[in-house]
Amino acid sequence: MKLKRTLFARAAWLLGLLLASAFSACHEQPALTAATVNHQAARNPVEFVAVAAQTIDDHLDLSAKVQADPARMFRVFAPASGRVLEITVKPGDSVRRGEALASIDSADGALAQSELTKAEIEAQRAQRGADREKVLFDHGAVAEKDYIDAKAAADSATAELTRAERRLESLGMGPDSATDRIPLLAPGRGIVLSVGAAAGEFSKSLDNSDPLMTIADLSSVWVVGDVFEKDIAKVQPGTPVKVTMDAFPGQQWAGMIDSIAGGLDPVTRTLKVRVALKNPGDRMKPEMFATIHLGLGRHTAVMVPSSAVIHEGQNTVVLVDNEGKPEKRNVTTGQAVDGKVEITSGLQTGQKVAGNGAELLSGGTSQP
Repeated sequence: MKLKRTLFARAAWLLGLLLASAFSACHEQPALTAATVNHQAARNPVEFVAVAAQTIDDHLDLSAKVQADPARMFRVFAPASGRVLEITVKPGDSVRRGEALASIDSADGALAQSELTKAEIEAQRAQRGADREKVLFDHGAVAEKDYIDAKAAADSATAELTRAERRLESLGMGPDSATDRIPLLAPGRGIVLSVGAAAGEFSKSLDNSDPLMTIADLSSVWVVGDVFEKDIAKVQPGTPVKVTMDAFPGQQWAGMIDSIAGGLDPVTRTLKVRVALKNPGDRMKPEMFATIHLGLGRHTAVMVPSSAVIHEGQNTVVLVDNEGKPEKRNVTTGQAVDGKVEITSGLQTGQKVAGNGAELLSGGTSQP
């Protein structure tokens, strides 16, 4: 009897365990089903979309830089050899025509002043001699030849005086200068781009290949861009353009192609094009990055999502739906517009290509 009760208790315990397992399985079944559905969805994340035709604007964007107009640049050299006493400007300063930039202590200045003084004395003496000979000639006291010789000597002395005055003027000094210092004056208004000397240095005048400083009038600047060889036919002088700059987001300037270089750069295989722009306030600075935008009309193009285009080495491919099987197709791309890419060859409208997730299929597809 005791054995029967023991067997009955064990049977009841096993029955309870089985019922508990069944109850637990009933509650876990929905979670397993949801996970299975998500797994199946993750196994097929690729979406095929139809290739469509779209009208887009033709445009050409040229990488460019701002440059100072060479005709408005001044490379300032010392007019005479000597020691630089002081530099009164620094890069970025705005200067006016005739403003003092530096001063140089030079023996050439003292020599020019001495030559001017001697020339003035000689010119006065020669002119008095010519006047005296004129009076004597008028009274028949001297021969005409003596008068002509005296007049020629006076004219020669006057010419030498003029030369001495111009020499002193070229040094930036006046006839009444009381110092040997040669002032270095700004030849025009502009912004100081660079200073290539410091106080105490010795300048070798025009023999020095490097200027003491460079000044540029930035009221008008050039924007110079590069056109690749394949796009040269699209660019002509007079073509209207828009210019944007990295330094001024959201702003643009209207202009036109002023000139095109006469030959290609042998290294980059590009052609230089130039756009001249007014620059109020000197905001545009040399070497700023810019983009020249050319509008070239409109055309109808075959477009696919950017995610459909796959780059494999030197090839560009898309995955085309071929009766339910993805198939690689080599294509040639054009412009990118609003998240889509133009296909210039390799596809036709109506075909379906893999969009999102195309990279997941690119490894196991066949090439036609």
